[in-house]
Amino acid sequence: MIFPKRMRAVVKTLAVIAALAMPLAIAITSSADARVGSGGSRGMRTWSAPPTTRTAPNVAQPMQRSITQPSMTNPAAGAAASKGGFFNRPGMGMLGGLAAGFLGAGLLGMLFGGGLFGGLGGLSSIVGLILQIGLIYLVVRLAMSWWQRRNAPAYASASAAPGPTPSQAPLASARSGFGFGLGGDSNDAPLEIKPDDYDAFERLLGEVNTAWSNQDIAKLHTLATPEMVSYFTADLNANKERGVVNTVSGVKLLQGDLAEAWREGPTDYATVALRYSLVDKTVEQATGKVVEGSDTPTEVTDVWTFTRRPGSGWELSAIQYA
Repeated sequence: MIFPKRMRAVVKTLAVIAALAMPLAIAITSSADARVGSGGSRGMRTWSAPPTTRTAPNVAQPMQRSITQPSMTNPAAGAAASKGGFFNRPGMGMLGGLAAGFLGAGLLGMLFGGGLFGGLGGLSSIVGLILQIGLIYLVVRLAMSWWQRRNAPAYASASAAPGPTPSQAPLASARSGFGFGLGGDSNDAPLEIKPDDYDAFERLLGEVNTAWSNQDIAKLHTLATPEMVSYFTADLNANKERGVVNTVSGVKLLQGDLAEAWREGPTDYATVALRYSLVDKTVEQATGKVVEGSDTPTEVTDVWTFTRRPGSGWELSAIQYA
């Protein structure tokens, strides 16, 4: 198959743009994931996406790690969450992406008449191979984005039965930043979230981040479930192995609203969307040099789930990035 020269020029231009955008995308992802890590459990709704809200209008990321197995909640939803995209297998990372790029480059070489490894003949061909890798990266990213958008509605509705969407009221006050609503589901007892509960959620947002920055595992045990503390501990240990320390300061809630609230047996659950500002930076432990983030405040949006058992207060049980 022979492509017109103009079409080839367009393809090469797109490939160059994709190749230039790849390092930036990797840098943004690593910086965004520096703060308190995601994961946890949401009871029977662990593998179903929480409803979107005014604060978090996009579907939250699927649970990255959890002790709750998909078979314990919704097998179909768990299977959908675990499959991922064509080149979106856990642990592939950048090397896996490059391998996929080389595979795609070889296929493009066949398409342009050069054979599977025809792009390795000379300097100009090597440049062409690099452009082909950039092009396949762009195509895969577009395909993955389309696949995620296509499956987002089904994933969001993977809970046992649809229930009424919590009412999204205006912000309660400038002090709190929380809107009020009533969450419920036809299969679970409804749960009313009161102003005192919102105050507890806001307090936990600040205290969890402070304990994380201080690497205070004992304090985290009083604020979060044992599962969440195990993830925090693993992340802190990983930072120590890298010789870095992640600190979060100046946490200020800007806006928050209820996504859903329900009761499973004696245990209460509340999932809330939180938009807040913070100073998030990672420094070398030995030199104090900033390697990620900065002293400039940034805004992030997360979806936090809190749980409460009889005779105890709320504690953090899950975090999902929005």
